[in-house]
Amino acid sequence: MRPETPRLLTCLLLAFASVVSAADAGDVVHDLQQRAIEEGRSDAAHWGNAPDRYTAWGTHTNRLIPIYTFGTKDAGDGVDLRHWTGENSPYRSEQALRRLYGKVPADTLNPEAVYCDQANLADIQRAAIEAGKKHIFVVVFDGMDWQTTQAAAIASTGRVPYTSGRGTGLHFLDYMADGSSQYGFMVAAPHNQGTSVDVDTQTVRNPGGVQPGGYDVAKAGPNPWTAGNDSWYPMGLVGEKEAGPHPYPDSAATATAICAGVKTYNGSINVGPTGERVSTIAHEVQQDGWLVGAISSVPISHATPASAYGHNVTRNDYQDITRDLLGLPSISHPDHPLPGLDVLIGAGFGATRDNDRNQGENYVPGNRYLAGEDLEAIDIANGGKYRTVLPTPGVDGGTALREAAGQAAANGERLFGFFGIGRYGHLPFQTADGDYQPAPGRSGKAESYSAEELLQNPTLAEMTTAALEYLGAHDKPFWLLVESGDVDWANHDNNLDNSIGAVRSGDDAVKVITDWVEENSDWSESLMIVTADHGHYLNLVQPEALAGGE
Repeated sequence: MRPETPRLLTCLLLAFASVVSAADAGDVVHDLQQRAIEEGRSDAAHWGNAPDRYTAWGTHTNRLIPIYTFGTKDAGDGVDLRHWTGENSPYRSEQALRRLYGKVPADTLNPEAVYCDQANLADIQRAAIEAGKKHIFVVVFDGMDWQTTQAAAIASTGRVPYTSGRGTGLHFLDYMADGSSQYGFMVAAPHNQGTSVDVDTQTVRNPGGVQPGGYDVAKAGPNPWTAGNDSWYPMGLVGEKEAGPHPYPDSAATATAICAGVKTYNGSINVGPTGERVSTIAHEVQQDGWLVGAISSVPISHATPASAYGHNVTRNDYQDITRDLLGLPSISHPDHPLPGLDVLIGAGFGATRDNDRNQGENYVPGNRYLAGEDLEAIDIANGGKYRTVLPTPGVDGGTALREAAGQAAANGERLFGFFGIGRYGHLPFQTADGDYQPAPGRSGKAESYSAEELLQNPTLAEMTTAALEYLGAHDKPFWLLVESGDVDWANHDNNLDNSIGAVRSGDDAVKVITDWVEENSDWSESLMIVTADHGHYLNLVQPEALAGGE
């Protein structure tokens, strides 16, 4: 293990070394983002389909999403990515599309498709488990499409290292896992949009919703780097206001596809399009004696970590979803709670609300992601199953988390870490140059962090290290989800500085995983999938500008 660094000194320097402005210090991305927000436009980039408006679109799109697999090439049918792509694409088959969507969606069948579907990632995991893999890692860079990845690679290398394909310039792009790594891309479309639900009765009111899912290759493009012929289509529109033929996906439907292999409506947490609960891979392997865990840089029960294990008709019922993740009685499982994750580490600390109607009648005022009474119930000090770690004044969060991981493993306990800052409760944004001094986003405001906040909160890489120290201490196979959720939050904010920093912090977490596999296992018994759940609408017009070029 690497020796501990004096983080308090580091955090003090990062927090207060802002006498010289980011632009004067040569922070190219910060300067580009600052100017774009101030001027409302940029020659280098824009979000949406209006080149003269930098912030024309602030949410998701129906773009194709890259997939990077490790431990898959020649690993057997179903595990090998080629089993689901190229000539084997489900989008070439009416029968396969019916299995995914319940019908053949309009303008979706494509005899030349080379992309797979997001639900095939669950197929790969199940095939790997059947083939005898012992360690499954699913790394989701929430909201990171091909363009976001390219932007991060440019900023990291100081040049434009690629303009198509897999690319290079980040660890997960360059790492080949002893020749077992593969690259492809997938459709992330939901089953449908517009489903109405009742959170208190956990019922779906209108199965099928109002806008069915699908993917039109002519309108959206045949690969992630080639645009289609309709710039409105990726946004789920046919014009500025009229709904289009296929909606863009949200993180709940997409994470359910990744973790359970079922396409469902936007907003669902492991509930099928007609209201049935579906099992996730974590549920299935836990029954066979595996350890299971989830890590996120955003709140613990946001859509992606929620879909690793919870059940709810709406992603917005955060407290009840957390109860599922921690093995407590919930609105979905009141009498027979789920067993709970063995490891749960994420954010949400400090995010409080007195009322939250989206969470139903049983909402408990206070932290919107974790009710105070639930935190008390799970703690080993009160007879619960979890050793808990919270932000503590003067205490390095990464060090505290690793110490707790060792103690929990030695004592037969579970591990829970709960961190975050501000009213939204995410981890601090690393930023493109790693100085934790973000540029402003859509609102025109920039976040700022104190030295104490930086000290108390671990990085995503440190969370991953602690989780692996805990999981690796047991003589059991395990399944682990790692989410770099702040990529999505940055992209919603049209903030390249934060987005690139979030990609790089997630890349550091991937490096922790590959180092662990090399030191403790190998790629014959390990599988890692690195991907995103959906994309946004970043367009790099002059990509060289991110490297400081004109």
